[in-house]
Amino acid sequence: MKKTFILDTNVLLHDVNCLHAFEDNAIIIPMAVIEELDNFKSEGDTRGKNARMVSRALDEMRKLGHLNEGVTLGGGGTLKIELDKPNILPQSLSFNKADNSILNIAYTLAKKEGAYKKDHAPVIVVTKDINKRLKAEALGLDAQDYTTDKVNVDELYTGMAEMEVSSEQIDEFYRHKKLPIQDGLYFPNEFIILKANDGSKKSAMGRVANNGELCIRPLSSQEPVAWGIKPLNKEQRFAMELLLDDSLDIVTLVGTAGTGKTLITLATGLQRTMDENAYRRLVVCRSIVPVGKDLGFLPGTKEEKLEAWMGAIYDNLAFLADRKNPDEGEEKAHYLLDSGKIEIASVTHMRGRSLPGQYMIVDDAQNLTPHEMNTILTRAGEGTKVVVTGDPYQIDTPYLDVESNGLTYLVDRMKGQKSHGHITFPKTERSRLADLASKLL
Repeated sequence: MKKTFILDTNVLLHDVNCLHAFEDNAIIIPMAVIEELDNFKSEGDTRGKNARMVSRALDEMRKLGHLNEGVTLGGGGTLKIELDKPNILPQSLSFNKADNSILNIAYTLAKKEGAYKKDHAPVIVVTKDINKRLKAEALGLDAQDYTTDKVNVDELYTGMAEMEVSSEQIDEFYRHKKLPIQDGLYFPNEFIILKANDGSKKSAMGRVANNGELCIRPLSSQEPVAWGIKPLNKEQRFAMELLLDDSLDIVTLVGTAGTGKTLITLATGLQRTMDENAYRRLVVCRSIVPVGKDLGFLPGTKEEKLEAWMGAIYDNLAFLADRKNPDEGEEKAHYLLDSGKIEIASVTHMRGRSLPGQYMIVDDAQNLTPHEMNTILTRAGEGTKVVVTGDPYQIDTPYLDVESNGLTYLVDRMKGQKSHGHITFPKTERSRLADLASKLL
């Protein structure tokens, strides 16, 4: 049975290609949504860019027919722009609000089409706004989140696994520097912790080969070090192995605050850029979710505007510089920034750029949509390594959650790729207090 989907503005802004995600069902876009897109289109941030892209896509569909009458899409579904309907909502829902105007269309169509009756095609409101879903539920409407790009975070790839083997196999692993595995059992670049199954304490750590060979290779006997930073646990060691591996184009690191993901990422970036000249420049960018006025309204240069949101980056940079030059950390950090070898930027400033030969860090990526993540990654030119970090449980934007953000989406889609490596950090290494707070608060 075909369904009628009423799309909210936030769905279109979340995924500009969502019009092709509803198969052969009917899509209705209320006029209030068009008005909101019109209000957003002049903004210079990601929301404005997405609003313009959606508007252009809708304009292109005018070639298929009259949108007020409905046009047929490639998948067999239909798309129609619906004018406002006479208000039939309860008095408690003000018709002056665009949200309620959208709900009124859904409510009217449901009544008109008999969606409350058995065997009639349902009318479904699709929105990323939790409160709007609650309002729709109160009206007796079916309301859903846009779940096409959602990931089951409980099953999210961690980048490592344990394997029980015999003591003899561990000995052979050390002797021959490899351990054969079955095809499809593990992913390329996945770290494997070998444990003896005979009660002994023998163990080993290795990494699945990424050259097509079905085997586990041992880690380097020498512990990785970058700008004086050594790993404090196995997860940090695994991460540094990936970060220092030039055969990988993209590395994703997921963990709560204090796990060290940003610090070791910056340390390896500085090592590879400043000391070894393996990359032209270190580029650090993050998604900015403003509270109050947007970035563009703040006074000062781009760097001065960014400083309020880049505090963690500057703190880590000063700490690393101090490790290299004790008592000169802050001064050295400013020198590094002034040298031109390090660039701090917001995700907004990355649009339209091409970045070849860069060591690129995308921090706080949980605040990006999957579409925005795709936009950022396509900026990477030849020879660029991209490191994406974040915590999916620390989202600052109202229309994303732990299952629909760009970080978890990226980890899920990239797993199994030979040029991708991933690690999930399970605990904080910042301090005892930070560890306790992360567990209890």
